[in-house]
Amino acid sequence: MNANKIDLERIPTMKIAFQCLSALAVLAQLGCGQSSSQEASVNVAGKTLSIKYSAPSVRGRQIFGDSGVVSHDKTYPVWRAGANRATAFHTDAYLNVGGSVVPAGDYTLFVLVKNPEEWQLIINKQTGQWGVTYKEYQDLARVRMDMSKPSSPVETLKYTLTNEETNKVTLTLGWDNHVGSVHITLK
Repeated sequence: MNANKIDLERIPTMKIAFQCLSALAVLAQLGCGQSSSQEASVNVAGKTLSIKYSAPSVRGRQIFGDSGVVSHDKTYPVWRAGANRATAFHTDAYLNVGGSVVPAGDYTLFVLVKNPEEWQLIINKQTGQWGVTYKEYQDLARVRMDMSKPSSPVETLKYTLTNEETNKVTLTLGWDNHVGSVHITLK
């Protein structure tokens, strides 16, 4: 066969291969990976607070610190606080989060984890982005988290929203050997 001629019999196969690769790239962008989609929510006095996130697992890896998995995010030491898409936070109510006012609406959660023993929850106004897109100037609030150790390592990242009193909620994030929590008051 002449090197300058195109093998017409191979074109359909190449076309199918290209379509398969394109489909895989789209699935990767949509977050269809090993980390499952999860949601935590609570309803207080008719107002809903919710967190939608992808939950990665430890799988024997070092998670935190300068050589941990989260240190590979391009936003480190700010971490997307989940996997895949950015972690989405919705509130129907005005909130007081660690002294910061958070109006009703949609936000993205990040966590400053440079020191694994002293996390800061970041509530960011930018929404709908992939998890490794972070713009500090969009921060609405940065709140120090109360840190503790779980009774046993948390294999799969987990958020909980717990109704503590009539208008008080605790947001808790646990993964590996770390648990951070923040108290929220509905206004």
